[in-house]
Amino acid sequence: MSAADCTADERMIVTAARHLRDGAVCFVGIGLPSAACNLARLTHAPNLVLIYESGTVGTRPTVLPLSIGDGELADTADCVVPLPEIFAHYLQRGRVDVGFLGAAQIDRRGQLNSTVIGAYDRPKVRLPGSGGAPDIATHAREVFVVMKQTPRAFVDRLDFRTSCPRVSAVITDFGVLRPSAADGELELIAIYPGVDVDEARAATGWPLRVADRIESLALPDPATLACLRDLQARTRAAHDASVRIPLRK
Repeated sequence: MSAADCTADERMIVTAARHLRDGAVCFVGIGLPSAACNLARLTHAPNLVLIYESGTVGTRPTVLPLSIGDGELADTADCVVPLPEIFAHYLQRGRVDVGFLGAAQIDRRGQLNSTVIGAYDRPKVRLPGSGGAPDIATHAREVFVVMKQTPRAFVDRLDFRTSCPRVSAVITDFGVLRPSAADGELELIAIYPGVDVDEARAATGWPLRVADRIESLALPDPATLACLRDLQARTRAAHDASVRIPLRK
């Protein structure tokens, strides 16, 4: 297995996982954020405390959940608490170190849309909505966003502003963006080997700023890549098996 053979999704997930330190308390979103957080837990951050919006605290799923209501999360959690307590006693009291979010759209200020595409009253697509994202964005000490970088997702103007996080980093399939110290606008600070800055600019719906010095991100090492692929294979097998269970006659 060669790190050079990794896919764009794999390098994005691994890079996102590297942003998490061992022992941190992390409020996790479903999808790419969940994959990154669980990969970190299985590799360099075994004491990472994962919280999902369903009320599961300290969960250690063996496969990636399909949703926050996945039974795997409750089965492997240290405890399950009512939803209001998650927000009142964890988030609002400053006990969450990292909020890890995704979205349908992001703008140059790091504001997120997970509500609608198009006009709110007559949308082209109605999305799942805010969920706990506004609270996570407001109260987590750091907010990381992981999402694929395309002109449709990285937009000059959001169709709807769902949440306004103080973003620490945006991890994409091209590299990493961070807010400028001068005015908070996102700028490209790191790219993967083989990625050209102009590619990242073409995938962005606004004139993307580029840092004076661009870092080169390390590709996934073979051990981490193997761990991620094993996790994804277990997930596919578990979910496929659940689909194939015949209904009782």
